[in-house]
Amino acid sequence: MPEPIDQVVRLQVKKVSEIDVRTLIASSGEDEEESDVFTLRPLQGYAITGDHNIVQLDMMARYRVREPAEWAFYGPSSDKILSTEVKAAMVRSLGEMGVDRVLADGRKSLIATATRRAQVGLDAARSGLELMSLELTSLTPPRALTTDLDAVQSAFIGAETKKKDAQAFAESAIPQARAAADQAVQEAHAAADTDLAQARGDSVAFLALDQQYRANPEVVRERLYRDAVDRAIGAAGNVRWVPPPAGGSYKGFRITIGGRSRSGSLGAEDER
Repeated sequence: MPEPIDQVVRLQVKKVSEIDVRTLIASSGEDEEESDVFTLRPLQGYAITGDHNIVQLDMMARYRVREPAEWAFYGPSSDKILSTEVKAAMVRSLGEMGVDRVLADGRKSLIATATRRAQVGLDAARSGLELMSLELTSLTPPRALTTDLDAVQSAFIGAETKKKDAQAFAESAIPQARAAADQAVQEAHAAADTDLAQARGDSVAFLALDQQYRANPEVVRERLYRDAVDRAIGAAGNVRWVPPPAGGSYKGFRITIGGRSRSGSLGAEDER
């Protein structure tokens, strides 16, 4: 090219390149070692989730050159800046999510958040790159912790199952308890009304009897006595009249009413 053009840099802006980001996964062979004690080595990659659990992941980043001038003259090396920004974005995004969600239904949200943050970092570094997609080719806890994590997951599922069973039992037991309580309250109200009505009737009858007694005590006393004797003798099957001895009183006299015996003495004035 003629002056003042010094150099022509040609690149394919529509070409999509890809790079493996393996800085958050164990180095080759490290996770294959058998040991009873799990330790994290300085060179062993990992990330911490929001609930302080360890995960290791392998990523595939696909990108293209969006700003040729920035990529060619200003930005740092594509592989270096892309790996750095993707790792930083993923570590930050993992730190905001719990491990259960990360390993279950939260991967799509995790990838979207990390991709957005990585792009912001690439733009700030004037890399000229556009992150087209980010793929998690591997996302697991460390192999040494797989058994423990499975036990935690099983315990979590068991707890959820018991919780649902308890809720179902509560939904069944609470209405029954409320119905029984309502019935008991209604029965108590009915019994209270019956007892109150009977007490009022008895009090009215007693007051009427008291008024009659005050007016004519002898007559009322005689009537009460006769009523009491009638009730006592009325329950007997057979009644036999035994005349008293002349001028004397009963001694060793025995009366049987309703199968029960009572002994005593009855004076001549009590013949009636």
